[in-house]
Amino acid sequence: MKSNKLSMTNQIMIAMIAGMVVGLIIGPSIAPIKVIGDIFLRLIQMSVVVLIMGAVIEAVGSLNPKELGKLGGKIFAWFMGLTALAAALGIGLGYIIKPGSGLNIDMGKSAIAASEQKITDMIVGFFPSNIIESMAKANMIQVIVFSILFGLSLSIIGKQKKDNVILSFISNFNVAILNVVKMVMKLAPLGIFALLAWVTGTIGLKVIIPLAKFLAAMGIGTIVYMIFLIIMSSTYVKVSPAKLAKKLWKMTVVAFTTTSSAITLPTKMEDSEVKIGVSKRISRLVNPLGMALNSNGLSLYLALACITLAQFYGLDMSIAELIKIVVLSSLSCLGTVVVPGGGLVALAIVLPSMGLPPESIALLAGIDWFSGMFRTVLNVDGDALVSMMIAADEKELDYDIFNDKKTIDKLIAE
Repeated sequence: MKSNKLSMTNQIMIAMIAGMVVGLIIGPSIAPIKVIGDIFLRLIQMSVVVLIMGAVIEAVGSLNPKELGKLGGKIFAWFMGLTALAAALGIGLGYIIKPGSGLNIDMGKSAIAASEQKITDMIVGFFPSNIIESMAKANMIQVIVFSILFGLSLSIIGKQKKDNVILSFISNFNVAILNVVKMVMKLAPLGIFALLAWVTGTIGLKVIIPLAKFLAAMGIGTIVYMIFLIIMSSTYVKVSPAKLAKKLWKMTVVAFTTTSSAITLPTKMEDSEVKIGVSKRISRLVNPLGMALNSNGLSLYLALACITLAQFYGLDMSIAELIKIVVLSSLSCLGTVVVPGGGLVALAIVLPSMGLPPESIALLAGIDWFSGMFRTVLNVDGDALVSMMIAADEKELDYDIFNDKKTIDKLIAE
């Protein structure tokens, strides 16, 4: 007999709405409920580093070393191109909607100090000096660099030996880690209810009013860019855009409610493989890499924030400065913290480089959770769509899975 139990996606949607309503009704006194949300986030985050390491090592280790260069170049080109395009959209929306014009807000003092890091230092920082330290600090891009090299080593060993014991162990380890994440994800509705109740209860909606135009610009940008991405990718791989949008729905809801690319990673990988039809080899290489290298939402946010703050201070940007915003917004996304609040860290890198006061971060800090909802959707869905296009290029996109013609053993009970 078929169960009428609500799917996990619907449970999360209900929890999101209920949490916001309860938070608004009860107000600041609901603050202690945040501990439930914090526990949920920690339980998910505890597995993220090893999940990324295992997925990338297995994906690269399964490749022929000669294939990696070609595939890596293709992945990087898609990521950088789409990230830069998102930044350009952010600038365009900033000039059309003008969210910084007429603002009258006492910004107070920024809680995040300006970053004095140069671009060259940032690039050097991509490479780990101690992988254990990188794992402990959850420095994702350093973890990924090590994982690619380790996977490449296993790939070379695989050519020399038929039985690659280490790669087989890592493959089984990945299955175990994914099962841990699936168990924790059953708590998602409760955790998301607690987080949204805390946000709306303690921060309230009043903080949104002065910056409603900024959030509206983020919302419009997210919708416009998602429509563009879905139409482009569905045309590229020759599938129905409506069906593709439907298959992205669950990861979109998880991304929107948790505001974390790291927390959404397991859902993104699973849906890419089970619903869209991306091979495990491609999904487990592209999706973890995308989390650190393909931040479309963050890039759009940083560019829009620069234009908003320039308008707030009455500054005019030259064409050269606008190009600099696109470049900085794209580069600052590389390896930026992939948990809630990472947008403010990236702002601390970009604003001083554009000659804008670091104290300006306080202007957007109050609405960071809300803008993070839009950022994360673009970050997550963009990765999944790139993985689909690359899988199609590599003849590893299963159209029978996409078109629901193949029976699939469910990896997760919704």
